[in-house]
Amino acid sequence: MPKIAVFDSGLGSLSVIKSIRKKINAEVIYFADQDNYPYGTKSVRQLGKIIKSTISKLQEKFDPDIIIVGSNTPSLLLDIEKMNKIIGVFPPLKEALSKTKTGRIGILATRSVVKSKSLDKYIKKNISSKIQVIKINATPLVDLVESGKFLSKKQVSVNIIKKIITPYVEKNIDVFTLSSTHLPFLLPILKRLFPSVLFLDPADSVAQRVSKILKHKKSKNILKIYASGDIEKFHQKLIKIGIKNKVNSL
Repeated sequence: MPKIAVFDSGLGSLSVIKSIRKKINAEVIYFADQDNYPYGTKSVRQLGKIIKSTISKLQEKFDPDIIIVGSNTPSLLLDIEKMNKIIGVFPPLKEALSKTKTGRIGILATRSVVKSKSLDKYIKKNISSKIQVIKINATPLVDLVESGKFLSKKQVSVNIIKKIITPYVEKNIDVFTLSSTHLPFLLPILKRLFPSVLFLDPADSVAQRVSKILKHKKSKNILKIYASGDIEKFHQKLIKIGIKNKVNSL
């Protein structure tokens, strides 16, 4: 039975898991590392310790075929895919390049990623210098998802989204990458507010990679959820977005 472990500092990885489960049946272990939320404000050194410790813990307890670091922040800052059996989540810039008509692409990411040289290198590697790429701090949008305000305080959320996104749409950015795995939860709102703009979810490319690696293994679809911190509080967050699975402490 294929076994996939996915982790992030909160709800974000669920967007990756949703895409994976459309592509392949597997036992998926999801770990929400609430104790270390948010990854996007940690230094590279802090993040390195957290990610190394979490990967070791998941390997020891579950022995998965693949571990997915369900966050753009450590994936970019730590060059995560040098590790064995580890898959990261990265901005889908090549797809953005093929879709843009204005030659202007926006990357919505956490503060740490936006300020990092790692993202600059990733952009240079994947995008022609003729294309303008604008890095946008989307940490307030990540917080809307993790706090559940995007569901409980919809008008407040709409106002915050408009404030952050509108200035860039007005500058002719026509494609945005959702370079935090929390952000796909906002897709229905984003599409409604900005119908002429394309928002790209990196989870689709992750799911394709996992499917290719595990394509010969067959299994039932099983989802087991673990969390650090207050597991009951996290369980209530999941219920609000329609997930009723039991949450276990890890």
